[in-house]
Amino acid sequence: MQVIPSICTFCGVGCGIGLRVEHGRVVGVEPQPGHPVSQGQLCAKGWSTSFAIDPANRLREPLIKEHGQFRPATWDEALERIASEFRAAQETAGADGVGVISCARATNEDNYAAQKFARAVLGTNNVDHCARICHSPSVAGLARTLGSGAMTNSIADIDLAELILVIGADVTENHAMIGARMLRAQARGAKLVVIDPRKTRLARLADIHLQLRLGSNVALLNGLLQIIFANGWENAAFLAERCEDITPLRRHLAGITPEQTSAATGIPVADLLRVAELFSHSPAAFTAWGMGITQFQSGTNNVIAVSNLALACGQVGRPGTGINPLRGQNNVQGACDMGCLPNVYPGYQQADAPAVQAKFAQAWGAPMPARPGLTSLGMTRAALDGNLRALMIIGEDPVVTDPDQRQVARSLQALDFLVVFELTLTETAKMADVVLPAASFVEKDGTFTNCERRVQRIRKAVGAPGTARCDWQILGDLAARMGYAGMDWDSAEAVFDEMAAVAPIFSAMSYAELDARHGLHWPCDAEHPQGSPLLHAQSFPLGRARLIPVSQVEPAECPDAEYPWLFTTHRFHFHYNCGSMTRKSPLLERETPAGLVLMNPLDAAEHGYADLQAVRVSSRRGAVEARLQLTDDLPRGMLAMPYHFREAPCNRLTNDAMDPVSKMPELKACAVAIEPLPAGAAPHNRIDASEVAHASL
Repeated sequence: MQVIPSICTFCGVGCGIGLRVEHGRVVGVEPQPGHPVSQGQLCAKGWSTSFAIDPANRLREPLIKEHGQFRPATWDEALERIASEFRAAQETAGADGVGVISCARATNEDNYAAQKFARAVLGTNNVDHCARICHSPSVAGLARTLGSGAMTNSIADIDLAELILVIGADVTENHAMIGARMLRAQARGAKLVVIDPRKTRLARLADIHLQLRLGSNVALLNGLLQIIFANGWENAAFLAERCEDITPLRRHLAGITPEQTSAATGIPVADLLRVAELFSHSPAAFTAWGMGITQFQSGTNNVIAVSNLALACGQVGRPGTGINPLRGQNNVQGACDMGCLPNVYPGYQQADAPAVQAKFAQAWGAPMPARPGLTSLGMTRAALDGNLRALMIIGEDPVVTDPDQRQVARSLQALDFLVVFELTLTETAKMADVVLPAASFVEKDGTFTNCERRVQRIRKAVGAPGTARCDWQILGDLAARMGYAGMDWDSAEAVFDEMAAVAPIFSAMSYAELDARHGLHWPCDAEHPQGSPLLHAQSFPLGRARLIPVSQVEPAECPDAEYPWLFTTHRFHFHYNCGSMTRKSPLLERETPAGLVLMNPLDAAEHGYADLQAVRVSSRRGAVEARLQLTDDLPRGMLAMPYHFREAPCNRLTNDAMDPVSKMPELKACAVAIEPLPAGAAPHNRIDASEVAHASL
């Protein structure tokens, strides 16, 4: 048996794993001893990695759909079909009539190739990925306040924190190794404060849990900051030295009282005063958040409000502090870094800047698109309007994960052509015209970037099943068939070296340096040849940081007589994303019943519901059937569902109202109704072509 070092492919923590390989197959995993992130540990998902990539039900050859059925095809036939269909779409609708959705689970090399293919081959900035529906408000908000949208500190800084503030993140469920580190910090004396409308496991263990009303994040953060200003607890020296004039923010908050904040959020005044004092007086406060504040139409303002609080107290630029978004997927940070966004090239170089366009036109030997691109949800709407005609989806399952599932399905059906790169036949892949078999992370070389900006190596451990190939290889071959020779790489390392040559923040990185140091944090350049675990110690990319006044915005859809319940979505510890990987593990699958709706027991008693009763939950967009699970994790008046289960697709209910800045949909709040199913009836949900057609009428 061989043990090949690699990186876990689930959440954005970036734990080190060893792939146990025997007779050409991954038969298990083990923790990497001494790994700086995971410290010789793994969570339940990490231990089950081998099930996720088991070749038993993997795609092994290209598939082409004819008369509604897939048939096997050769690579030549499939790639020629794709090239022909994309050319036809461009002739019909222009360069912006096509688009690419890349993958936060694919390597940096795959994502670099995807955005280069969109821009240099297809001639469009229509390229995006799932960061649009997780942390795009973090990028947008921090870009406005600091000039950089990534985690400012390292995970190891948790060990140095005196106070840990977690808002809108279920850390022990979703980032288990970070959650464990936070609990170890609490055990040695750090204060742990959790802000969340649910009683998460971390909230139950916290020193203080502020159980705010769903969607009242800005009201709470503004109220805490006003208490700090009113008592003179702000860090005056830091504000004077490192920030722009805070007078507009002081004026904006001046009329807020603790009593008003309490009324708006449901949190007692005494708790507000205590948290404001603890945070402002802490020698080192580490602030972290997740999608519980980003997935709102006020997502960007929520992040700005977090930044305002940390800056006003000087809790940034030092060890143990920081403004730290926790990324959900293993390489969502890397996909952003590589430029799989409609507004930036690799390394966050602005796509609308003429000098940047000229630079990449010269580097890539092709004219660059001048017009802004569409976001992933923008592409959904453009397809429905008939303006987007062909779409490439690499390793994502938007039919399950995007808001308003019926609309997503209708948009994919409206396309002239859809191609999907995948490991297995997901719900989205079933709707494709061509499906290409992709290599998994154990079958290729490359890099992942975790939430703390650490770029780490993965290594090929086994061969891919059948004729499956790396995404960058597929895209390079397709580019050549479409007349572009600039993607003819011979290795993943060659792709990485090209990326580092055009993106200054990676310019000092190489595979050899990554191997030698357990990875490197960007920026890693001539000035920082060993990387940058800590950002903003001396200055901000903007020069001086900005404290920007923001106001509370209620969710777009609030309960009323017809839909009287609040509804939100969440994740379970034992599953990940749409479940396409974790649900292949019998060890994980047995832990959580599929298709649950969570309800407070007091609500159930009042309305006559019982645990595990079959119910139908409906919104203005659709309905889902599932079984109830009673738990006091939720406040009264709220229902919640996990989004891992295709049998109970909760995103059929969710609202696609958008944050105006980041275009983030409001996945975390909408209004629903609930009713019991007839006695003896079992929950049943499906989306198929006939249902999609019916829904579009």
